[in-house]
Amino acid sequence: MPATATGLRMPVLESFKPLLTALVLPPVPWLLLALLGALLASKRRRLGALLLGLGLVLIWLSACQGSGQWLQQALLTVPPPLGESELSGLRQERNAAAKPATAIVVLGGGRVLHAPESGTSDLGTPSLQRLRYGIRLARETGLPLAFSGGAGWAARVESGASEAEIARRIALRDFRHPITWIEAESRDTQENAQRSVPLLQAAGIRHIVLVTHALHMPRALHEFGQAAAGALRVTAAPMGYFSAADRGVLDWMPSADGFEQVRLVLRERLGLVVASVRPN
Repeated sequence: MPATATGLRMPVLESFKPLLTALVLPPVPWLLLALLGALLASKRRRLGALLLGLGLVLIWLSACQGSGQWLQQALLTVPPPLGESELSGLRQERNAAAKPATAIVVLGGGRVLHAPESGTSDLGTPSLQRLRYGIRLARETGLPLAFSGGAGWAARVESGASEAEIARRIALRDFRHPITWIEAESRDTQENAQRSVPLLQAAGIRHIVLVTHALHMPRALHEFGQAAAGALRVTAAPMGYFSAADRGVLDWMPSADGFEQVRLVLRERLGLVVASVRPN
C-alpha cells in the first residue's frame, strides 16, 4: 500500500486565503475603482471620470493575453522545461542505485468532488495535466512517483477523497502506473512542501524532481527549498507554459485565456511576496 503523510494544521486564519485572494485580484479592485469614480462623478466630475475611466481600462487590460505575457516577464522568473540532458542524468541516477534516492513529486492543483459523467470524484484540469506529465517523466526515467495534495483551503467541507487519493486511483485506472507515495493532508503549496519533505526523507529520497505548472513553479521551488533546508536537492520540472500567441491586435482584446493568465501571474507574484515575508 502506498505511504501517506500527516502533519499539523495551519492556523484558522489560513481558511480565509481564498476569499482574500479573490478580493485583491482582478477584476474586483478595478470594479471598486470604477464604482468609486461613478459615486464621485456628481460632486467631483473630473476626478470621478478619471477613476471611472481608469477602472474600466484596467478591467479591459486584465483580460488580455498581451497583459498576461507582459506581467509574466516583469513579475516572474519561470524556469525552463527539463531538457534531454537533464532526463539523461535522471536515468543515470536511477540505473546507478539499487534503491532510487530520487523521486518525481507532482503537486495537486484542484479536485472535482463529484463528476456526473463518472459518478465519482475526479481531478481538476490542472491536477490531471500535472499527473500526466509526472507519469511521463516517471516512465522515461524509471523513477518512483509521489503525489501531494489534500482538499485546498477553498473546500467548503472536508469530505470526499483527497487529491492524492484521486490521483492514485486515476494513475492506476487510466495510465496503468502506480504512485509510490501520497501526501493527502496539505491545503496549499507551503503544506505540500512541509508534509512531503519528511515523508520522502524517511523513505531515503535525497533528490526530488518537482512537477507543477510553469507559473506556479517559482513559488513551489521557494516552499520546497524552505522545507528541505538543504537536506534535499530539488530539480524543477515545469509544464503547462503560457506561450505567446502573437496575434497582433487580438492579444489586446479581452478573452477568457487572457483573464486566466493575468490572474495566475498576479496570484503567483502575490504568493511569492507573502512567502518571502512570512516567518519560517
